Amino acid sequence: MRKVDVFTHIWPQPFYEALKKITGEMSNITRRSEAQRMMIDLDERFRIMDAHEGYCQILSLGSPPLELVAKGADAVRLARVGTESQADLVERYRERFPAFVATPPMGESIEDILEACRYAIEDCGAAGVQVYTNVAGIALDHEKFLPFWDYMAGTGLPVWLHPARGAGMADYAAEAKSHYEIWWTFGWPYETSAAMARLVFSKLFDRLPELKIITHHGGMVPYFAGRVGPGWDVLGVRTSDADYGTLLKELKKRPIDYFRMFYADTALFGAEAAHYCALDFFGPEHMVFASDAPFDPEGGRMFIRETIRILDRLDISDQARAAIYHGNIGRLIGRDLSGA
Repeated sequence: MRKVDVFTHIWPQPFYEALKKITGEMSNITRRSEAQRMMIDLDERFRIMDAHEGYCQILSLGSPPLELVAKGADAVRLARVGTESQADLVERYRERFPAFVATPPMGESIEDILEACRYAIEDCGAAGVQVYTNVAGIALDHEKFLPFWDYMAGTGLPVWLHPARGAGMADYAAEAKSHYEIWWTFGWPYETSAAMARLVFSKLFDRLPELKIITHHGGMVPYFAGRVGPGWDVLGVRTSDADYGTLLKELKKRPIDYFRMFYADTALFGAEAAHYCALDFFGPEHMVFASDAPFDPEGGRMFIRETIRILDRLDISDQARAAIYHGNIGRLIGRDLSGA
């Protein structure tokens, strides 16, 4: 069965060189990315991919978010290099890489953002765009980004939503930073869930019901469905300085039903129970196969292998398994990927 890994990260060589010119020596999350051979070494990537029959990857740039490392013309240029270098890889190795996802310079003007999206999708054939859960601390429901959401809904293509949070976001108000990488382990799922909630309660889906968003790692929502469901059915009862009760009445659906409009990937770090929980919440029609390669203890090998092992043993129909492996993403981007 064809296996299309929808969330794998890469730094194509031209992008890697352009990034190094801006950042200099890598540190923190960029150092982690650079240390993964599969990020920058195509031969290593091909060796790992070849271990799995029928396996291919949709490419997306790895962290960091462009807005955290570049400003102005540098950010616009870096986004374009990322788009063009990924498009080149798809053109040269289409059997391995059936599609790529562009990363626009979300920290720049809305004109720059839209131009980067148009160039990537309309000129270079991107299957969608990747954005982060906040833009240098600005929420994605900020009015500045409304034309971006309008444009993406109009294309019919998905937005890949990647978490972004660093050690500078402290776990406690009395401290200056997050310790022990709590910002990553628990912070990233929280970031994804918070971004999803902001988009839901901003009425984005009421305005753009056709919008498609793929959440990386699925967020925390499936594990807190009781709080998201009955808990938010009484939105406003815990708040006295804002009229959330009126907002609740204005929404066209229950809050939990909007969360089920998102798509979730299977990049769950090999946790089998998490797959069942996500599958129960989103359903097989709203899940897509992803490994988060190359970010695992074996440089990309472990999470591809373990995610395939888990998906192959899930107690679901072959039709549902095929939908997760390739059918859903093919429908989302309008391409038949069953034979890629």
